[in-house]
Amino acid sequence: MKPGANEPPDTVGDALARQAEARPRPPSPWVVEALRELGAVDRAVYQAVARTPTAALDVPLRRLSEAADRSRLWFGIAAVIAVLGGRRGRRAALEGIAAIGVTSATVNLGAKSLHRRPRPDRVETDVSSSRAVPMPESSAFPSGHAASAFAFAYAVGRHLPLLAVPIRLLAGAVAYSRVHTGVHYPGDVVVGSITGAGAAAMVGAAFDRLTQVRSGSTQECRANVGR
Repeated sequence: MKPGANEPPDTVGDALARQAEARPRPPSPWVVEALRELGAVDRAVYQAVARTPTAALDVPLRRLSEAADRSRLWFGIAAVIAVLGGRRGRRAALEGIAAIGVTSATVNLGAKSLHRRPRPDRVETDVSSSRAVPMPESSAFPSGHAASAFAFAYAVGRHLPLLAVPIRLLAGAVAYSRVHTGVHYPGDVVVGSITGAGAAAMVGAAFDRLTQVRSGSTQECRANVGR
């Protein structure tokens, strides 16, 4: 439900507070109040970012946000490390793309369809036009850009330690750019980032298990041949 003219915009904390109150056995009042306070902090941080003049950052962050649309940035990096990184680079690229796939399905087919939260109001918050990217029509929660960014960064970092810090910093910049351009609240980005990192861990565990199974089968075949 879109907030009315006199109601504060909807954030993660607001939605969680409403869900908690709607339960047959609501939690303690202090829990609901804490969630509402979380929503207030989310709005305050968004407004502070929107109203802080950062002319030198506006265009670079807008372009970075646009580069990450449909994960184009990450697919490009995956192609480079697959070509230049040898066997480990190919494994890292494959896991990174798989992690993006799992994350995108989780966010776009799951979380966004369940939590139809409106986007922030950039006009009311007076977000500079030099920052603005097209406002997505999908639900605000969670941030798909942040989720894909951290999914790819954590998956690649497992296999290429020298890239782990730089690529996570780049993922963080992409995540922040979604707040800077006014299309997400910080809470959307935080939850998206955690979702992406979790998806990368799951994909990594699945790949490790598959590798172990294949290695065991290969050793068994060699043993049978040697008999």
